[in-house]
Amino acid sequence: MRRIVVVSNRVMDLRKAAQAGGVAVAIADVFRTRKGAGEAEVKMTRSAGNALATLPLTAEEHSDYYLGYSNSVLWPVFHNRLDLARFDAGFYTRYMSVNERFARALRTLIQPDDIIWIHDYHLIPLGSLLRRAGVTNPIGFFLHIPVPPSQTFLAIPEYRALACALTAYDLVGLQTQADVANLIQFFEDSVAGRILQDGRVAAFDRRLAIESFPVGIDPDSFARASPQKASAQSIDGAQRIIGVDRLDYSKGLPQKFQAFGHFLEKHAEYRRNVVLTQFAPPTRESVEAYTDIRQQLEALSGKINGMFGELDWVPIHYIYRSAPRDRLRDIYRSSRIGFFTPLRDGMNLVSKEYIASQDPDDPGVPILSRFAGAAEQLVDALIVNPYNIDEMADALRAALVMDRSERIERYNRLMSVIRTCDSAAWAASFLATLEAAANERSHVAEPLAPSIRASMAKLARTPLAPVGLKLGRSSSKGAGPRRGASHHE
Repeated sequence: MRRIVVVSNRVMDLRKAAQAGGVAVAIADVFRTRKGAGEAEVKMTRSAGNALATLPLTAEEHSDYYLGYSNSVLWPVFHNRLDLARFDAGFYTRYMSVNERFARALRTLIQPDDIIWIHDYHLIPLGSLLRRAGVTNPIGFFLHIPVPPSQTFLAIPEYRALACALTAYDLVGLQTQADVANLIQFFEDSVAGRILQDGRVAAFDRRLAIESFPVGIDPDSFARASPQKASAQSIDGAQRIIGVDRLDYSKGLPQKFQAFGHFLEKHAEYRRNVVLTQFAPPTRESVEAYTDIRQQLEALSGKINGMFGELDWVPIHYIYRSAPRDRLRDIYRSSRIGFFTPLRDGMNLVSKEYIASQDPDDPGVPILSRFAGAAEQLVDALIVNPYNIDEMADALRAALVMDRSERIERYNRLMSVIRTCDSAAWAASFLATLEAAANERSHVAEPLAPSIRASMAKLARTPLAPVGLKLGRSSSKGAGPRRGASHHE
């Protein structure tokens, strides 16, 4: 069986995969079923029979590559927030230099029969840099965030370089069919790409497969959930509405709080009988936009609790930290409504986790944004427009009054989708398609331009300076967190 080399921006301990997020579990399935290797260094740490290698970043690299280009340019653009993108900050040079470091380090680990699977927006150029270094192995790329409309993508000053980098992959995997359509349209609009008869996209004299692979979860790991013994409030019978989102402007948290406040205003009979519990663990706190969203949520929750709260009932429990995975699973099961309303989301795996945790005989109801990737699959959730406060308030009431028979019917249909499209199926489907796409490329060899051949020859003659392995911070003062192969944040 061929070895799988999984490359990601963030390190995951494979022994703790079951305690990590949905994407981490999905990637861990690859390592459990196939011989795998990690990313980036000559020395590697062994974990459960697999290899984990890391590439430490300096403080400057973390600032410009991670907080800068990755999360102050690509993240806002891909989530349709051009107003937050910092195009003029000069981050792109460092973004490329860090990807070049990844490529140099990874090249020393690659064996002739390896399959290389690169993950997410932090590493878009990595495949092209490996190709320049002479790597001919199958290389696939999976994007865990949504693809914006073509005209939004074109706002990135380096859009042409990003398009060229993507064509180095045999396969680009995306979350939804809408993402596939957006990326194909971007290639057509930006670099005169065209769709071939076999469905691939041709650009820069290369052929690229672009397909949808919705990320799944391991539903059995959530089926063991049990309801919490303590009620949501001291009042007997109070029903919980649960939200779990990273503190991010893409998650629609202010709109969610406003919708819940509007619901309490419209339906006074539910006061003292429901509570919204919102977990919002911090992320990228050093980026200014995230400080703003935290302050906005604190103000909104305080206002709503002040307007409607009583001595023994607080309408919103706003929890600014993460919760252990096992505890969340049990909270999901004890919650009558799962409230997941991002303004834009690649998939939204927490909505799938909520559904999988429910009691089949008395399940709760998921409310899901139409702009979450999961909405393409989970059509039996209550689908809402997260920009429409009144519509979300009405959905809350519809979920609360829904009778058990309808809840069970919806749950069964939703679980059928989740079990069919689980994490193992996602990984197996992507890897099988990647191998097929790579075989197709090998049968249709494309001549290299003289300039590319000359560059590859020059790279082959240049000795690679070894990069020392450090688990943790680098020796540079104030170095950022370690990065490496394994899982999406």
